[in-house]
This record gives sequence, C-alpha cells and structure tokens, in this order.
Amino acid sequence: MKKIRLSIFTALAVIALQTAYGQAQVALGIKGGLNFANVSTKSVGAAYNSRTGYHAGAFLLLKFAKFGLQPEVIYSQQGTTVRFNSQNFDSNFSYVNIPIIFKLYLVGGLNLQAGPQFGFLTKATGINGYNAITGQPTTGDIKNYYKGSDVSIGLGAGWDLPFGLNIDARYNLGVSDNNNSSASGTSDAVKNQVFQLSAGFKLFKFGN
Repeated sequence: MKKIRLSIFTALAVIALQTAYGQAQVALGIKGGLNFANVSTKSVGAAYNSRTGYHAGAFLLLKFAKFGLQPEVIYSQQGTTVRFNSQNFDSNFSYVNIPIIFKLYLVGGLNLQAGPQFGFLTKATGINGYNAITGQPTTGDIKNYYKGSDVSIGLGAGWDLPFGLNIDARYNLGVSDNNNSSASGTSDAVKNQVFQLSAGFKLFKFGN
C-alpha cells in the first residue's frame, strides 16, 4: 500500500511539474521611460515640487500562468525642485534601483504589480550652501547629506502587448528616511516619491 501511495504521489508531482513547466515563461528584456519625482519632507522655508527625469535598465520575467516575478536593474534620475526665495533649484538624485516586482495577470496581458525596491545613491546635486555676500543659495555636490541606500514599495499596473512589447505605470513610495542628519544638520525625514511611465521590450523569451 505504501508503494502504491508513493507511486501515486510521484506521478502527481511529475504531472504538476510538467504542467508548470509547460505554462512557464522566462523572458529577458530592456525598459525605459519617464520619472516624475519628488521628495516627502517637513522642512520649512521652502516648497518642494516634482521634477522630470528618466529611467532605463533591464528586467527578467519569470511567469507561471497568472503569476509573475520580475526583478529589474534600473538607472533612475530622481529628486525634487526646491522653490526658495522665489527661485527654483533642482535637487538631482541618481540611483541604481533593484525592484523585485510580483505580477498578477488578469485578462489580455493586463497585470497588477507590487513589490519592494532597493536603491543605491550614485550622485546627488542641489543647494549646498549660501553665498556670503548675496545670501543666495549655491548649488553643488550634496551626496554626503543623504544615505547611500533607499527602500521603496512599488505599486502599479502594466499591459503585456503582442510581439514582446509592454507598458507599465508604477508609483514608488519611499519608506526609508534618506536624510543623513549628521552631515545635513537637520533631523527632518526625506523620502523619495517617484511616478514612472515605462515601455519595455522582451529581447529573449523562452516558454509560453
């Protein structure tokens, strides 16, 4: 009886694996698009408005029937536009982001997306001081004012089109405080907020 049960279990396991493999898709592609970025902060004396940048990178899609896992490596221009004394100053942040996105497929290639994103700051420029004579802000390198890593939650939707094309709309909500208070001299939290519109193309695809 035990041998019969073991044989039945083994057969069912093999069938399940074959079914999953038959429905699985592995794809490697590239993507890019626009960023509409800002930061969330309670700093007083200035207004913070969104700035437009771009993002570009690569993705790997592992799709099983209605579910997918899509890790990405993305270069992303982020930051904010600071309005101070009736003047606008851009704070430009450059990140290498690694989103790990879970996808739920609905109908016709439409899908919902959610997952964590881990970012690494590579460059930051913005207001770094004030002119001693005019009192006006000066701009330059401010990377030391911010922490080197960032954590966000990505929420969005996408559409996988024929011929390997896809489009995404995603909002990355920062959950980690990026302010390096020991260097910036302020304890005000700074969190990234980025809305992305992307277009991608699958360069290689294996499976269904």
